[in-house]
Amino acid sequence: MQSPQRAAAAEAAEHLLLTLTIAGRLCGIPVPRVRDVLANQAIARIPLAPPEVAGALNLRGRIVTALDLRHCLGLPPAEAGVTRMSVVVEQEGELYSLLADSVREVLNVPVEAREELPETLRGTWREHAVAVHRLQDELLIELDTDRLLAVGSRGTGEWRR
Repeated sequence: MQSPQRAAAAEAAEHLLLTLTIAGRLCGIPVPRVRDVLANQAIARIPLAPPEVAGALNLRGRIVTALDLRHCLGLPPAEAGVTRMSVVVEQEGELYSLLADSVREVLNVPVEAREELPETLRGTWREHAVAVHRLQDELLIELDTDRLLAVGSRGTGEWRR
C-alpha cells in the first residue's frame, strides 16, 4: 500500500512536464517518462527504416532508436545542419530518442490549466496529443509518448520489437 506522502508525490509528478519545441510549437512530455536529455548526438541512418525513424544512436553502450518528432507530427523537416536535442524515453525495456528542435525546462503545470484537445487540433497532432495546457502567454501541447512510439508499428513496416 502506498503512503499518503508517496501518493501526493506521484500525483505532483504527473503534472511535471519536460517542455520542448517542435517547429516553434511548445510541447511537453511527462517527466516520469524521460530517462535522459542529450544534445547533438551522432545518429547513424538505418537502411530501409520508415521515414519517422531518423536512425540509431549509442547511449552508454545501448543502441537507441531515434524518432524524428517533426516527421511523426506531419511537419516539414528541420534545416540541414541544425543541432537537435534528444529526449530519451523508455518503453517496454527499450530506449527511444525523440528528436526535438530544443528542450526548454521542466514545468509543474497546474491541474486547472489542463484542457481537453480542442476541435481545431487535427490530424497527426490530435493523434499524438493528450491535452492542451493554457499557460500565461502560450499553449502547451502534451504529447503521448505511447502513441508516438507506436507510429512505427503501424502499417506494413514494423520496426518495434
